Amino acid sequence: MRKNDSTKAWLLKYEQLLHIQDHDFAMRPGFGGSPVPVGIDVQIESIDSISEVNMDFTMTLYLRHYWKDERLSFPSTTNKSMTFDHRLIKKIWVPDIFFVHSKRSFIHDTTVENIMLRVYPGGNVLFSLRITVSAMCFMDFSRFPLDTQNCSLELESYAYTEEDLMLYWKHGNKSLTTDEHISLSQFFVEEFSASSGFAFYSSTGWYNRLFINFVLRRHIFFFVLQTYFPAMLMVMLSWVSFWIDRRAVPARVSLGITTVLTMSTIISGVSASMPQVSYIKAVDVYLWVSSLFVFLSVIEYAAVNYLTTVEEQKQFKNTGKISGMYNIDAVQAMAFDGCYHDSKTEMDQTSFSLHLEEDSMRGRSTGSPSTDSSQIKRRQSSGGHVGRIILENNHVIDTYSRTLFPIVYIIFNLFYWGIYV
Repeated sequence: MRKNDSTKAWLLKYEQLLHIQDHDFAMRPGFGGSPVPVGIDVQIESIDSISEVNMDFTMTLYLRHYWKDERLSFPSTTNKSMTFDHRLIKKIWVPDIFFVHSKRSFIHDTTVENIMLRVYPGGNVLFSLRITVSAMCFMDFSRFPLDTQNCSLELESYAYTEEDLMLYWKHGNKSLTTDEHISLSQFFVEEFSASSGFAFYSSTGWYNRLFINFVLRRHIFFFVLQTYFPAMLMVMLSWVSFWIDRRAVPARVSLGITTVLTMSTIISGVSASMPQVSYIKAVDVYLWVSSLFVFLSVIEYAAVNYLTTVEEQKQFKNTGKISGMYNIDAVQAMAFDGCYHDSKTEMDQTSFSLHLEEDSMRGRSTGSPSTDSSQIKRRQSSGGHVGRIILENNHVIDTYSRTLFPIVYIIFNLFYWGIYV
C-alpha cells in the first residue's frame, strides 16, 4: 500500500499550529508590558584577521538568541520542538540585533542561508545565525611591537530601548565559547570574556549593550628577526670604522654611508606597514636611537679627520715637515686607496724579492738554516713595522670611541627592554 504524503499541506499546518495568521508579528511579544528578555550566547569559530593599518578585526561566529513569544506556542503531547530555516524569519518577530562599530558583516549563505529557527511548545524560541563581521578595534601602538591590544565586539538592539527589550548573556560568563584551535600569525589570544552595559543616545534613549572582549598579545619573535636584530647589526657594523686607520678615507666614509642608508631602509619598511599615528611607538624609539648611533659614528670620523688635518698643518707650519711615522707620500697614498705605504718598507720588500732566488740557491748549496731564519725575521719585522705605525697613529677619539659607543648602546638596550618588556 502506498502511504499518504503528510507534507503536502505542511505550510497550512504550521501556520495554523503557530497561529501566524492570528497575530501581528510586527509588534514585539508582550507589547505594552514589561520589556521582553532576550538571552544571547556566542560561539566564536575563528578570528580571521587583525589589521593594524585599518584598526579592525574580522571574526566568524555563531550568534544565538533566546526569547519567549507566547503567540508561537502550540500544543504537543510529546513536547517536541519544531525547527525551521530562513523562510519563516520574515513572518514572525525576531530581535533586531546589530554590531556596533562594524564595518562589514554578512550571513553565510552556502549552500543555503545559515539560519536556524527552533520553536518549542511553550513559545520559547531559539534563533541562530552564522555571521562574519569586521569591526573597529581602537588600538594603541605606543608600545608596538611589544604591545597588547584590547578589542571588543559590541551587540545592541537597533530599534528597541531598554523599556522594550532587555539583552542579557544567557548563561553568564559561560555564554561565550571559543574554538580551542584559534590562532593568529602575529597575535596570541590571551583571554575571552563577556560583559554588559548600557548605551545612551540623546535622540532615542538608553539601550542594553553586550560586549565580547578579547585580549591580543603580539608575538615578538618575528620583529626581533626582521627589525631589532638587523638594527643591532648595523650599529655594531658602524663601530668597525673605529678600528680602521684614520687615513683610510674611502673605507671609513663608505662604511658609514652604507650603515646610515641601511637604517633608513629598515625605518621605512616598518613605517609602511603601520598606520600614520601621531605619537611615538616603541619600535620608533629603538630604530631612531640606533640610527643616531650610526650617524654619530660618521660624525666621529669627520671630527677625527678634521682634527688630524689641523694637527698636521700646524706641524708642517712649525717644522716644515709632518712629524711622526708618516711622510707626505704615504699620507697621500693612504687617503686614496685606504692602505698604508712606507717607502723604506717597500724598498726592503723589493730588495728582498730580488735576492730571494740568490739566497735560496746559496742556502741549498751551504745547507745552513741561517738564511731562512733571517728571511722570517725580515718578514716579521716589516709586518710588525706597518702594524706598529697604524696603531701609533690612531687618534685618541677613535680609542675612546671603541669603548664608549658599545657601553652606551648596551646601557640603552638594558633600559629599553626593561621598560617595554
